[in-house]
Amino acid sequence: MPIDPVLAAYSDDLYIGAVAVYVIAMFLHAFEFVGNRKPVRTKTLVATSGGDVADAPAADETPAAPTGRTRSDKCGRMGVAVTLVGLLLHVGAIVARGIATERWPLGNMYEFTSAICLAAVVCWLVVLRRSPSLRPVGAFVLSPVLILMFLGGTVLYANAAPVVPALQSYWLAIHVTTVTIASGLLMVSGVASILYLLVKAGKTGKLAAKLPGVDALDRLAYRVTVVGFPIYTFAVIAGAIWAESAWGRFWGWDPKETVAFVAWVVYAAYLHARATSGWRTTGAPWINVAGFVTIVFNLFFINMVVAGLHSYAGLS
Repeated sequence: MPIDPVLAAYSDDLYIGAVAVYVIAMFLHAFEFVGNRKPVRTKTLVATSGGDVADAPAADETPAAPTGRTRSDKCGRMGVAVTLVGLLLHVGAIVARGIATERWPLGNMYEFTSAICLAAVVCWLVVLRRSPSLRPVGAFVLSPVLILMFLGGTVLYANAAPVVPALQSYWLAIHVTTVTIASGLLMVSGVASILYLLVKAGKTGKLAAKLPGVDALDRLAYRVTVVGFPIYTFAVIAGAIWAESAWGRFWGWDPKETVAFVAWVVYAAYLHARATSGWRTTGAPWINVAGFVTIVFNLFFINMVVAGLHSYAGLS
């Protein structure tokens, strides 16, 4: 299978450009977060029986009239716009890699990690479309994206090349793509639960006032997981079907399969705990973070350290 070196080089350049633009977007969101303040409230003045003027009770305080967009708000809006530009470059990098290699661009750890980050960014922009008030969380969502993309472009980078014969199957597009999408979504959910736990434990100090409330963070984690979990479930089932076609068995307790199943159980437990009285705001967020850690563990440690049937490709 011929490789187009020029298009592959363009793909790498677009990837680097996407990373650079995401860095700018993260700093813009960070500036918004640092400059974000609680709404200023003004007190209502009331006349007393003696004709004097006094402050009304605190319950009668009303929000001050807006005086225009603040600098932090402008930075946040710019951060979203710049993130969208980075997303377009990111999509271009993945599409160019696929055309250059004439295959589905999920054939190694570099491509897989890049696609996970793309799914996370798309998920985040969709969330902002529905809930703009969550924008101050942007810097925290983009941070793991940038870490993964940096690792992908350095430690995990692989030159554009054909995949081994075992991966030349339409199941590569079905199984790995759904795992990628689910992992990207669950990354956003995991970040939300980590922030939830930090805010609730009082570990963020004054920074907690700049973040959305714990209820908003809890809803974000739950709603994203509700979407990501069925996709992950389908990915596990598709992987089993592909395993039967490639290796003659649906399930062999390969390390990758085992940890993927453990992650599925953890996320199922999270959704159950989230719907259980007494666990919703205590144990459920911890379970969600455990699921996120399991996904990351499966992505890196199992792929790169433990030997198994999936080791040759570094794929899920």
